[in-house]
Amino acid sequence: MSSQLSLPPERPVHFIGVGGIGMSALAGILADRGYAVSGSDPRQSDLSQGLRKRGARIFRDQNKATVDAIRSGVSCSPLVVISSAIPATNPELLAAKAAGLEICHRAALLAWLIAEQRSIAVAGSHGKTTTSSLIASLLSAVGMDPTAIIGGVVPAFGSNARTGASNLLVAEADESDGSLVQFHPALGVITNLELDHTDFYPNLEALVQTMQRFAGNCSEVLANADCPVLQEHIKAHHRWSLAEEGHGQEAYFRAVPLSLAGDGSRADYLENGHRLGELSLPLAGRHNLSNALAAISACRLMGAPFHDLQQALTGLVPPGRRFDLRGEWQGRLVVDDYAHHPSEVAATLSMAQLMVSSGRSTLPWVPKRVVAVFQPHRYTRTAEFLNRFAEALTTAPKTLLAPLYSAGESPLPGISSAALAKAMQNLGADVNAYGCLDELASALETETSPGDLVLVMGAGDVNQIWGRLQNQTLAAAA
Repeated sequence: MSSQLSLPPERPVHFIGVGGIGMSALAGILADRGYAVSGSDPRQSDLSQGLRKRGARIFRDQNKATVDAIRSGVSCSPLVVISSAIPATNPELLAAKAAGLEICHRAALLAWLIAEQRSIAVAGSHGKTTTSSLIASLLSAVGMDPTAIIGGVVPAFGSNARTGASNLLVAEADESDGSLVQFHPALGVITNLELDHTDFYPNLEALVQTMQRFAGNCSEVLANADCPVLQEHIKAHHRWSLAEEGHGQEAYFRAVPLSLAGDGSRADYLENGHRLGELSLPLAGRHNLSNALAAISACRLMGAPFHDLQQALTGLVPPGRRFDLRGEWQGRLVVDDYAHHPSEVAATLSMAQLMVSSGRSTLPWVPKRVVAVFQPHRYTRTAEFLNRFAEALTTAPKTLLAPLYSAGESPLPGISSAALAKAMQNLGADVNAYGCLDELASALETETSPGDLVLVMGAGDVNQIWGRLQNQTLAAAA
């Protein structure tokens, strides 16, 4: 692997697995900057199609022939970029190694981009994609024209990558494989810290140590004062909080909630104890108010005028797969969300239930009931948090469980969606587990009713439920 990246403008760059959300963002930025970009991915997606439109050369096959093609007719040896999702046995990777090509991890390329500009890197266990998306959207709205590399599609840009003309860059810093310790941003934003990615981190202490290394690499650190783990273990130059002044730890940036409803939030905004004005956020949920406060705080540290940010805040939209309305199906609203950790599931369900209880909603109409559809993601995560998942999901009136998505992990004895269903039944939950997505999609017709909000959560392939529901409707009409 490359330790020191050299990337002159004439050097071609090739991405193995270019269709991934993180890889495609990097490829898009380089393509916009005039690099000869290519990539391979057996899956065709909107992201890979978007790269083609930006001038990238996309291959479907991952083999020696692709490596031969990218080496042909070039004056400079290509740099090959991989992610942690690419196994060492990948035929294209093996061919690239055999050809003597330089290979680097996507984190090394992102680290190079971060070092090239005045950068904001957003890290933390939850809310990274939303917070980085909001920062980039706000900076763009107030005319500061940032480059953005985000782990989700940003509605304001219609993409997960944006090439700006200014020296500002906003990037999502993923902690899942520890590679964020390579980043040296001007400002590191840390949203919260909680044990996750138990396939990589044996315990919370290991995760804390990684985040401490990241924080030590940042010129300045902005951290969430409402997270006890960050308060205890992370040194920060600036902190934000939703608590009133005098409550909790010292926080320079504060948003004191005035109302939390199903169609958004209102809060008083304070800096160093001085009220600057009221915030009106069109996103529901206390967690989204915290994410928005983090975004505003970061923008303020970059010099953005408060009143411009205050105005821009009212037009914010969450990134793709974050409470993402897919449409209406037989009188039900279907929403897709990436929540795959117990805390995320609890926060997302709480936001959905708030729409029912408050009679106000960001959706086209106010739902009468929430029905959760959840897919456990990874055996290791499900084993670690089985009981916490059960507790979080039991807050929904009804839950339908999709088959566990392994993400390439080997099965663990006794860990399955059926085991989660049993744990939920022990808590008195109304829950069913299904053997495949088609079976689950069919069950939605009988297990849900018009007026329901069908909240689909998970990081695997459960987001395909919407397509299956559409196919069922077409088949019934045929």
